Amino acid sequence: MPRRSVLFSPGDRPKLLRKAAGAGADVLVFDLEDAVAPERKAEAREAVNEVLATPEFDPDAEVTVRVNPGEMGLEDVSVICADHPPDALVVPKATSAEDCDRVADAASDVGADCPVIAIIENAVGVLAAPEVADAEATTAVIFGAEDFSADVGATRTTDGTEVLYARERVVVAAAAAGVDAIDTLHTDFQDTDGLREDAKFGLQLGYDGKLAIHPAQVSVINEAFSPDAEDIEWAKKVLQARDEASAEGRGVFSVEGEMIDSPLIKQAENILDRAGGSAQ
Repeated sequence: MPRRSVLFSPGDRPKLLRKAAGAGADVLVFDLEDAVAPERKAEAREAVNEVLATPEFDPDAEVTVRVNPGEMGLEDVSVICADHPPDALVVPKATSAEDCDRVADAASDVGADCPVIAIIENAVGVLAAPEVADAEATTAVIFGAEDFSADVGATRTTDGTEVLYARERVVVAAAAAGVDAIDTLHTDFQDTDGLREDAKFGLQLGYDGKLAIHPAQVSVINEAFSPDAEDIEWAKKVLQARDEASAEGRGVFSVEGEMIDSPLIKQAENILDRAGGSAQ
């Protein structure tokens, strides 16, 4: 399943949790951490459990839960995963492989098989990004620019140069580990044009998808991370020409006057993967 759009919803608001299923996001994140006030943590756990246990709640999306950091997060896991576990657990402020594997092990202790999506959102986490991405439990990583900026004392700007190094390091670590990379959020949910440009830039960097904090952002993100018909047609032609050249024993071939080499073949494969197509 693609992870183009990753939509967060506060865990203590069951109406919003259910409503999120209709937003069209590829991944839903029921948030027990930042979106929930400290005095409402227990209530949020109960709300998330109730929604996950509802037979009618069966969205066409990957359903995940962001737990709290540290020991509180392990308590979250023991409650959330006991009866109706989500598809994955989201680990905030990940700084090591142990952070990820410990959460997955806590789920296993109550009989649940839950992979981990790790959020890299501070200086230590960015430096440890290769280790976090390569953890046994990790299936994807998320870059959190806002928390990272606060951690290092950077001033957020429109062009985002202050987080570019970290943004690139996270996506490179994900690629090296063979897991998905989810780009940081665009905080102004009313700024559709800005979101579209930011999503396109994330795609150019190599990200597979992007965070959303409002349902209105989902369709824009999905469109940005979905190849258009022209790209798909080009990719199909490249892979067909590759197969024909291979059958004829030729190592070099062209498509529409363009010489094709290994990087372009890989690009064509990536396009069809994002499109949900095949290499046939």
